[in-house]
Amino acid sequence: MSKPVKILMVGAGGQGKGHSARYQQMPGVEVVAAVDVQAELLAAFAKEYKIPNTFSSVEEAIAWGQFDAVSNVTPDRFHYPTTLPLLAAGKHVLCEKPLATNAADAVKMAEAAAKAGVVNAVNFSYRSGGAMQKAAELVRSGLIGEVRFFEASYLQSWLHQPAWGEWTTTPQWLWRLSSAHGSKGALGDVGVHIVDFATYVMDLPVADVSCRFALHNKAPGNKIGEYVLDANDSATMQVSLANGALGTISQTRVASGHLNDLRLKAYGTKGALEVSTSGELGTLTACLEADLEKPKWQSIEVAPVTDNQARFIAAIRGEDGPRAPDFARGAEIQKVLDAAEESAAQRGITINL
Repeated sequence: MSKPVKILMVGAGGQGKGHSARYQQMPGVEVVAAVDVQAELLAAFAKEYKIPNTFSSVEEAIAWGQFDAVSNVTPDRFHYPTTLPLLAAGKHVLCEKPLATNAADAVKMAEAAAKAGVVNAVNFSYRSGGAMQKAAELVRSGLIGEVRFFEASYLQSWLHQPAWGEWTTTPQWLWRLSSAHGSKGALGDVGVHIVDFATYVMDLPVADVSCRFALHNKAPGNKIGEYVLDANDSATMQVSLANGALGTISQTRVASGHLNDLRLKAYGTKGALEVSTSGELGTLTACLEADLEKPKWQSIEVAPVTDNQARFIAAIRGEDGPRAPDFARGAEIQKVLDAAEESAAQRGITINL
């Protein structure tokens, strides 16, 4: 058997727990060390996942050096400064989304990864859905013809209910509402997923985007403790794709009745499909050319696919198979988000007090 792939976790928060648990399910993969600036959090994390080595900085971990690859699960604003030295050290890196908080930094990260010649991946986690991958396969086969119009949305409601905890008292959620703490609001937090989801399935890049933001009053003066709640709660985009197709992409934290739902409807010259993340595999339905006059929609069977962590490890081992989205893809998506943010800034934010 080949030698184990040794993983360094950078970040000991909630995302770190998910990544560590996943790696520990994989044969021949060992989580050997973890980094975090919060000593108590790091100690508890290392104890829970039986991680033998801990460091207070990436630089300390690099000096130690006894790891092959990294999962960077730090908050968004730390992805850029923590990933660059790891790439320079020749380490493979899987970075949480978004790759960076602006396109300029994301491009530098993609260029650094290419120069280092290492495996690099962005954890667009919904790529692990069987329905999404099957939908992409059908579009590429020409089954629905050329896409002419689409509707995409990412709907959450954690500002309206406590299914994931009480956001008003939890830093894990409060920072996501504050630009001073690195948040880009719903656009940056979940928009990054739905832009990737939609454009990957349709196999078309974004050519042009216009965007509007909405911000709702959630506390007196929209402030809780040190957190100024000024990041957008909802964003809607009108998007033109490279082939001239027009569509909408929406993302929000106030969609009551939806905990965490991604949906895409793509309408082509020969048919249409709808894909969602509902259920373990997601669901996929289609109205194909022979059924357009009725119209009749049918369910499409989907199968499990490998997740990004498994694809990352397989790439490190040089195995054949599908790859996780890379840093170049992360930079491409960040350019769309930057353009949307610039568009919204020109129009001003809608504030509902």
